[in-house]
Formats: sequence, structure tokens, C-alpha cells
Amino acid sequence: MTDAATPSAPAPAPAGASAWVTVDAAAIRDNVAELVRRSAPAQVLAVVKADAYGHGLVTAARAALAGGAAWLGVAQLDEALALRHAGVDAPLLTWIYPPQADIAAAADAGIDVTVGSAWNLDAVLAVARERGRPVRVQAKVDTGLGRGGVLTDWSEFTTALARAVAEGAVEVTGTWSHFAWADAPRHPTVRAQQERFVEAVAELERAGVDPGLRHLANSAATLTNPSAHFDLVRPGLAVYGLSPVPDLGSPADFGLREAMRVTARLTQVKRARAGQGVSYGHEYTTERDTVLGLVPMGYADGIPRHAGNAGPVQVRGRRHTIAGRVCMDQFVLDLGPDFDGAPGDEVTVLGRGADDEPTAQDWAEAAGTINYEVVTRMAPRLPRLVVGAEDRG
Repeated sequence: MTDAATPSAPAPAPAGASAWVTVDAAAIRDNVAELVRRSAPAQVLAVVKADAYGHGLVTAARAALAGGAAWLGVAQLDEALALRHAGVDAPLLTWIYPPQADIAAAADAGIDVTVGSAWNLDAVLAVARERGRPVRVQAKVDTGLGRGGVLTDWSEFTTALARAVAEGAVEVTGTWSHFAWADAPRHPTVRAQQERFVEAVAELERAGVDPGLRHLANSAATLTNPSAHFDLVRPGLAVYGLSPVPDLGSPADFGLREAMRVTARLTQVKRARAGQGVSYGHEYTTERDTVLGLVPMGYADGIPRHAGNAGPVQVRGRRHTIAGRVCMDQFVLDLGPDFDGAPGDEVTVLGRGADDEPTAQDWAEAAGTINYEVVTRMAPRLPRLVVGAEDRG
């Protein structure tokens, strides 16, 4: 296994690209291996939803499995089908789909479908009866988040699910829920939700339904709350080497390393006089004669517009902050009067904290958001380079 502090060797920059995203598949693999170690004997379901938090659905799925993940999870059914079409045949759970979804296609592909409402169960039953064989499902109880899952009528749902099991229409492979406040381990809702989850599982068992794998822990609970591990943990953010509890520890503190790097090239470097307004609305004005650099990334690429005058980057080993507003396709840097670089110089927009580079957490704090959003919003128009992938040949 690659040492947690050692990134994979860099890939050659794509010729002609203004900006690009590099994904370290070995980091994903090693992060999952660390999560497997921390959560044993519980299994790990690696969440690869939302194009694997911007890291690439299939790349991340394969790397997570190489790291020891027993399951994969995606929110949207289409992403689950995309994994199957790519040849990924690992156990796979999905949990968001509308009444018009092709549940039969999911069942035929061996995808476990979440049932968290009466209509979910009715839709699955219709497919099972038409196919003449059971559909693999996982039951979701809302233990207090107030989002997906059965909230107030769990007893009625349990009875209906027991009838479906007795009919042979469904095979229950798991029962799960989701925390509202796992990133605050001492918050009273955490204990309350765990207690409610245990009660819900017991009610299933009393109805004669084997609950299958019990799972509640997201990344934060996986790292900070062993009592919530049950049979399976469900990390997402931590898979990609980011801390879900930055106030409690950095990625390195949890044995993780960032899997995403975002790089751009300066497209213009020019001298400016003191008092020059910069970018729309002149919300930044140069205080001295200086050098301005143009970075060809903007909010269309995933740079938060709220990071104007705040977003951190690194050029030639030196930190700089965005000067003025973030535009759709570009932002400006005040590089200082002594800058002697040139167009084509690389700009590290996002990197590794261990290397003293700007991190997703740095950007989150600059833009008033969370690190989840920073990596997930990196746009598809940015080319993706993958390093550290295992040879599948």
C-alpha cells in the first residue's frame, strides 16, 4: 500500500488545456483501506454518488474496491446503472428515484433499491410480480433527519414489508438511516437517532423480517463514533481524503490524503499601476505598481463566486488570493511587483494540505461553504487526469 503521506507521481499536463483536474486513484484506494481498518469488523460501503464527489464515478468505484470496500453506493439510479454498464459488478445500493424510474432495469442489473416510503415498496412489488422473482431491497427509516425514509408510519411499513417478504417478492439485504448531525459527535440528536434506529430494526425483527446489514454511519460517524458502525459504514467524503470534521482533525490526522488536485495555467501576465481597479465592479484596487495574472477558471468551472477577494491559490510556491470578483471563465491575481513569471506558468488552485497547498477546506472557508461542495462542483469541462490507478490489463 502507498504511504498515506506520499501522493502518486504527477501526470503530464494536458497539452493546450487552460485548467484540469488530477485524480489520484491510489489515494482513494488507500483512504478506503484506512477506513476499512478503522471500522472493522463492520464492512465499508464507499459512496461514489455525484460522479464520486467530482472525482469520476468509475475511477473512484474501482479504486474503492481495490482498497477493500465491500459495497458501493450512489444516490441516483442512473449512476448505479452506469456502474453496471462499465462492468463494475460489486454489491451496489441506490436510494433516490422517482415513480417513473426503471426499477426493473435496476433489479435485472442486481442493484439493491432502497425502499423508504409506501410508494417505493408498491413500485418494487409491481416489478417483482411482473418478473416472477424477488427484488433486492434495503429499508430506510427516517430516525430524525426529516428527509428520506419512513418517518411516522414505520409500524405500518414494517407490516407491509413483512407481507412482501412472505410473498417472496422482496429480499431485504439491509436496513439503514442517516444522521442529521454526525459532524458534531456530542450533539444529542446523534444518540437519539442511534436509539431510534435500534428500535426500528427490532421492530422489523419482531415482524419476522431479517433486517440484513444495518448501517447508519457516514464519514463523520465512521471516523468519530464507533458505536454507530453496526454491520456496515457508509463513508463518502473521507473516501476522497477530506475531513468531514475539520474542527476535530485534518485529513492527515485521520490517515487520509486528498485525491483531487486542480491546476490552471496563467493566460496573461501584465504590469498595472497603483490604483488600478480589477475585475467587475472594481471590488479590488491595486495599492502599488504590481503584476496582474489572469487565471482561466471561473464559476462555470466550479470556482465559487463568493470567493472573490478571498479564494487561495499558489503560484511558484507562493500563496496568493483572488483579486476582485470571480467571473464566469476567469479570475485575476495580484502577483506582486517582483513577479517574474510568464503566461503558461502553472497555478495550483486546489491541492494537498500536507504540501502547504490550498485545500478544499481553505476554499470552503473563503467562500462560506463546505469542502464537500468545493470538490463536487468542479465542472465537467475541466479535463480529468487519473494517476495511481492499478493496472487492469
